[in-house]
Amino acid sequence: MRYLVSSYGFLHLCINSKMRLAINANHAILRTISLKELPAANMDVIQGYDNIPAELQHSIVTIGNFDGVHLGHQFIFRKMIDDARDSGHRAIVITFEPHPKMILHPDIHPFHLITTLSEKITLLEQAGLDAVLIITFTLDFATTTAEDFVHRILYEKLQIRKIFIGHDYTFGRGKEGNEAFLINKGRRLGFAVEVIPPFQLGNYLISSTKIRHAILDGNVKLAKVFLGRPYNIKGKVVKGYRRGTNLGFPTANVEPEKSLLPSRGIYAARISLNGTLHRGVLNIGTNPTFGNNRLTIEVYIIGFQGDIYGYPIGILFEDKIRDEKKFNSPDELVAQIRDDVARAEEILDPLFVG
Repeated sequence: MRYLVSSYGFLHLCINSKMRLAINANHAILRTISLKELPAANMDVIQGYDNIPAELQHSIVTIGNFDGVHLGHQFIFRKMIDDARDSGHRAIVITFEPHPKMILHPDIHPFHLITTLSEKITLLEQAGLDAVLIITFTLDFATTTAEDFVHRILYEKLQIRKIFIGHDYTFGRGKEGNEAFLINKGRRLGFAVEVIPPFQLGNYLISSTKIRHAILDGNVKLAKVFLGRPYNIKGKVVKGYRRGTNLGFPTANVEPEKSLLPSRGIYAARISLNGTLHRGVLNIGTNPTFGNNRLTIEVYIIGFQGDIYGYPIGILFEDKIRDEKKFNSPDELVAQIRDDVARAEEILDPLFVG
C-alpha cells in the first residue's frame, strides 16, 4: 500500500516512511503529519493531485465528501467499480479534507462529522475501491473554478475516462459545476459522465444530513439502516465518579474522539475492547439523580471485569432503550439499571448468535 503526498497550497517533503513534514506555503507554518493517523490499506491513498502515479490515470472516478459512507454512497461505488472492472480501469474516489463546510462556514460550530478521515478511508477500502485522492480544502482552493478543476485535475492530472456523480452534486467556486456542465465538458474533452439518481430506501431518501439528524435525535436504529452498519464512536476510558461500581454496575467513562453524539439516554451497544465484542449498556447524560452538570458517556460492559483505564474502546450503537431520567433514590436507579440491562440483552443477544 502506498501513501503519496502533495496538495494544493502545501509542499510535502518525505522525511521517512512513518512521518512527513508539511510546510504550509501560504502561512509558513511548519507541522508534521503522522501516517499512523491513517489506516493500513490495500488501496492507494494519494494526498494531493501533484504526484498521481501513471497507473491511476485513465480511471473511473467519483467526487464528493462521502461523510458516513452510507448506503447511497455505496450504491455509487458499486456502479463505478462494476464499470471499472468491465472496462479494465481503476476506480478512484476524490474527496476533501477537511470538510469544505468547516472552511467555508466556520460559524457552524460544532460541525458534526459521521466519520473521521481514518474511518472513511477504511470504509472506502472495504467498498472495493482502488484508490482515494484526498485534496486539502483551503480558502485558496475554494476559489478554484469548475472550469479549472475539470481541466487541471480531472483532465490533465487524472486523464479520466468516466466520472460518476450524484444527481444534485455541484462543485467549483460558487457551485458553478453541475451535471450539465460536466456533460458538456466530457463531450469536448473525451470523458463520459453518468449521473446517479437519488438512492431511496423505502420512503426515505438517504443523505448524510438525515443520518446526522437521526443520530442527534437518538434514533440510532434508523441511522444504522441508512449507514448499513451501526453508528460508532471510539474513545479512551478515563476515570469517572465510580458511582456505577458502588451501585454494583461498574462503568467505563469514555472520552470520545467525535463530537457527533446521540441524544441523552440509555442505549444498547456492542462494545469493542482488545479486539473482542461485548454486550453493553451505555448512558449519555449528566446523571441527574446525583446532580451532575457535565455530560458524560458511561458504558457498563455486561459480564466483564477488569481494569481498563486508559484503554481504547469502540462503541457500536444498536438501539435506544429510554430517555434520561431522574430517580428519587439510588435503589430506584439500581432497579431501573437491571431493567435496562435485561432490555439490552434482548436487543443484543441475536447479534452474538453464531
